Amino acid sequence: MAVLSPLTFNSLNLFPGLVHGVFSRTEGYSKGPFLGLNVGLSTGDDPDIVNRNRALMLSSIGLTRVLFLNQVHGTDIAVIKSEKDAADAVWKGQGTAPSKIFKADAAVTNLKGLGLAIQVADCQAVVLYDPDKEVIANVHSGWRGSAANIISRCIDTMVTQFGCSPASIRAGISPSLGPCCAQFINYKQEFPKALWQYKEKDRPYFDFWQISRDQLGAHGVLDEHIETMGLCTRCRTDLFYSFRANKATGRFAAVIALKI
Repeated sequence: MAVLSPLTFNSLNLFPGLVHGVFSRTEGYSKGPFLGLNVGLSTGDDPDIVNRNRALMLSSIGLTRVLFLNQVHGTDIAVIKSEKDAADAVWKGQGTAPSKIFKADAAVTNLKGLGLAIQVADCQAVVLYDPDKEVIANVHSGWRGSAANIISRCIDTMVTQFGCSPASIRAGISPSLGPCCAQFINYKQEFPKALWQYKEKDRPYFDFWQISRDQLGAHGVLDEHIETMGLCTRCRTDLFYSFRANKATGRFAAVIALKI
């Protein structure tokens, strides 16, 4: 198996000195509809193979522990301030499943060497980093997360729990469903009216990349501190898993950690 080469948020040099990456599906042990580096245990893939994929992913960026969440398209945020908070919830490798998994769609920590992972297959993973306070976060933001503005809730948590300043925060938006493919026919029932402005004029297609940029900006993150990878998961199923394109599919991950 080749060494993995994850995509990184470094084109704007916003994340120097961090361990981070977005892992494509191009390497890994999974077969069939999960072909490649599937890290999702709830997809129907063989759990042993998924755990091998997770171990491969972590070893490729030099991490020994990572926090995976039970993502439910909600707005709860796991706050990890101490080793005690993390002890029972950290995935440390094959055969060491955590006894506790946070039911949350974002995580924030100041612990060094602890990876925060978000699993996606069209939704956005939004990584956040305050270099002044040395605090990181990772956010799962699908259309429900965008509608509930989980990004702003996570920034609020960074401010209230860790004393972060939004103007210092760097943000990276992972590959996800692009404006070319984000069709929502029932958007009037699904989205608050404030998001309707992001619809194409004559078609029910939405620009969630811009929604996230604007939600970040409205909460004080500087536009020059935001990087969007700009890759559509549905268009690039050679690189990423996409639920829109293939209902039975895996999950790829975005991971961020403070170096020890």
